[in-house]
Amino acid sequence: MSVFGSYSRYYDLLYRDKDYPSEARYVDGLIRGGVPAPSSMLELGCGTGRYTREFTRLGYAVHGVDLSAEMIDEARKTPCDGVSFSCGDMRSLRLGKKFDAVVALFHVLSYQTTDEDVRRALSTVGEHLKSGGVAVLDFWYGPAVLSQKPEVRFKEVSDASIEVSRIALPVLHDDINVVDVNYRAFIKEKNSGRIDELRECHRMRYFFDAEIKRFIQEAGIAFLTINAWMTETAPSEESWAAVAVGQLR
Repeated sequence: MSVFGSYSRYYDLLYRDKDYPSEARYVDGLIRGGVPAPSSMLELGCGTGRYTREFTRLGYAVHGVDLSAEMIDEARKTPCDGVSFSCGDMRSLRLGKKFDAVVALFHVLSYQTTDEDVRRALSTVGEHLKSGGVAVLDFWYGPAVLSQKPEVRFKEVSDASIEVSRIALPVLHDDINVVDVNYRAFIKEKNSGRIDELRECHRMRYFFDAEIKRFIQEAGIAFLTINAWMTETAPSEESWAAVAVGQLR
C-alpha cells in the first residue's frame, strides 16, 4: 500500500481549504509561457483529481496518474469530461503518448527522496513531453526549509459524518536533505462514535536551485525558471514551496 493508501478517504477533507482553482490558473499561466495553446496534459501524482478537474475547465484533456490505487478510486468517483486516470509509478511510467504539458504538483517531486528516484521521475517527464512541451514541478525549497525548520503542526477538520484530528511531527535529516513527517491522525465517525487511529510517515526531500536545474537538464529538458510558488519571483528563505519550469526543445 502506498503512503497515501490509509487515508485516501479523508484526503479531500484535510485539504478542502486548498485553493485548487487559483493554483491551476497559475500553473496554466506558466505552461502558456512556452506553449501558447496547450490542449493536453499528463498529471503525475494526481491524487483524488482535484487539480485534474480544474485543468479540464481551463481547456486541457488530462490524464492523471497516481501510485495509490486508493487515490485513483477516489478520483474516479467524480466523473469529468476530458479526464482519464490510471495507477502507475512516475519513476517507470511509459504511456506511449506525448503531451503539451506534464505537471507534478503538491510536492510530488519531493516524495522522490534519492537521486536515482529523481532522475527516473524526470526521465518520465521528458519521455511524455511533445517537442516544445512544458514541465511544471513544485517542491520543497531547501533554503527555506533550513531557515524556517520544520515544526509540529496540528489540524482539525470535519464534515457531516466524520471528524479528523491530525498532528504532524517532523524530523529533519539535513545530511540527506530529507524531512520525515510523522503523521498521527484520529478519525471519529459521528454517528457511531467510533474512533480510528492512523499513523504514517511521509519522507520528503527538499531541493536547492543548482541541483533541481541539473536534474531537469539531465533529463534532456531545458531549464527555464524557478519561482516561489504562486509568484513570478525567485524563491527565498521565506518560500517553503517553489516551482521549477522546463521545456523540451
